[in-house]
Amino acid sequence: MRVGIGVGSTGPQSEPSLLLECALAVEEAGFDDVWLPDRMVVTPEEGDSGRCLDPLTILAWLAGQTKRVGLGMAALILPYRPPLLTAKTLATLQELSEDRLLLGVGVGWKPEDFQVLGVPRSERGRRTDETLQFLEDCFAQDVVEAHGQPFLFLPRPKKPPIYVGGAGDHAMRRTIRFGDGWMPMLPWYIDRPDTIKPSELPAATALLREMAEEAGRPRPEVVVGLDFDPKAPEAVPERLGILREAGVDGIVTGAYFETAAEFRSNLEFFSENILESE
Repeated sequence: MRVGIGVGSTGPQSEPSLLLECALAVEEAGFDDVWLPDRMVVTPEEGDSGRCLDPLTILAWLAGQTKRVGLGMAALILPYRPPLLTAKTLATLQELSEDRLLLGVGVGWKPEDFQVLGVPRSERGRRTDETLQFLEDCFAQDVVEAHGQPFLFLPRPKKPPIYVGGAGDHAMRRTIRFGDGWMPMLPWYIDRPDTIKPSELPAATALLREMAEEAGRPRPEVVVGLDFDPKAPEAVPERLGILREAGVDGIVTGAYFETAAEFRSNLEFFSENILESE
């Protein structure tokens, strides 16, 4: 399985020196990718430090300071941004990183983010599909049209692989229509409507592949977001067994840290318990 490691775009973990050290450590340790979440605002009630960086800007910055590691979004909330701005930013990042971008996408859920952006939360599904179709058009041809105006979409690098986030039929249908893969969240202790239970994963991946076969399209990859607890290594084999049974192609994982030393310790745990078991 492909193994990616999540780093932070908010709070103290997003301080530039720590963020860069973590990304370089991921690359040096031999992991496949470094991944960032998309967070728009931090509210005063959340008790966070208030730091909140734009993840696409972070990835562009990291692209110039890394050489091999994949640069992933898990996940870019498409309704937050205008389609053309999104497409141009992604194409620029893909070219500057020499095709290392991995694009997880989502519809979003946090009401405060939609409110501060002035975007109706009720339109998130429609806006997501419209942006995905627009991205498909932009990366397929040099001349694209928006609002009745043709324009040149250049440079036009290779389209980054798109992994559709979410759980349920709507996410799977969106994956079959637009995605190269499905990217569900798999928490072990949290039951939320936008996540999938571990016991449901094998049946869900089998259904996704049946849907792809019926649609006459290639089998989508399955990349799962989940956490492993470095204090509970005994739980890792069972969880990896579930992922293998489901035919998972990759994982994005992480664990809480406050310092670079703690992050490197987490990487050692992931390397010993996940990389070396593959």
